[in-house]
Amino acid sequence: MLENEDALTTYLEKTCDTENELLKRINRETYLRETMPHMLSGHFQGRVLAMLAKLVKPKSVLEIGTFTGYATLCLAEGLDSKGVLHTIDINEELEERVQGYFDASRFGEQIKYHIGDAAEIIPTIAGDFDLVFIDADKKRNLYYFEMLIDRVSSGGLLLIDNVLWKGRVLMDNPDSQTRKVIELNETLAKDSRVEKLILPIRDGLFVLRRK
Repeated sequence: MLENEDALTTYLEKTCDTENELLKRINRETYLRETMPHMLSGHFQGRVLAMLAKLVKPKSVLEIGTFTGYATLCLAEGLDSKGVLHTIDINEELEERVQGYFDASRFGEQIKYHIGDAAEIIPTIAGDFDLVFIDADKKRNLYYFEMLIDRVSSGGLLLIDNVLWKGRVLMDNPDSQTRKVIELNETLAKDSRVEKLILPIRDGLFVLRRK
């Protein structure tokens, strides 16, 4: 069944809800204008993120790694009517375009877009989070997890992307980057503060529920 990954992806996208016009635009423009468009969450994973957010109905969301804002807007679909989503990215070159996408959405007033180092910005954001999505520098994923786990509400979700690392986590002799991903996965598997599972979606999505 998995021999033709592109065909499977097409099938999955046909059997879930469609992208709205703004998400289609972001998808298209990302592939036209960015050198690494594969960093975009994309249609199917976007629907997964939106579904998880809708189940949690968060009042406060934190996203580390905005890129072009696709996943941000998917997560925002689940926001409480008075909820706030903080998203952080270090690439100031994308700021004007991405802010334009947010302003064009119905969530413009609820999204707080921060540019800078997440490690420095996170402590300036008050309160706990009902949902956290980590999709940035893979070498710092465990650092971000430890920084944030005590700020995730009981029953809240912490999501970490790219935890299968294109299947390289199964290599006999992994490189240093892959070893960081393996270390993260093995550490989280033993952490009693969370319920956990990896969804084999695209490059792997770790879903952790705070006890």
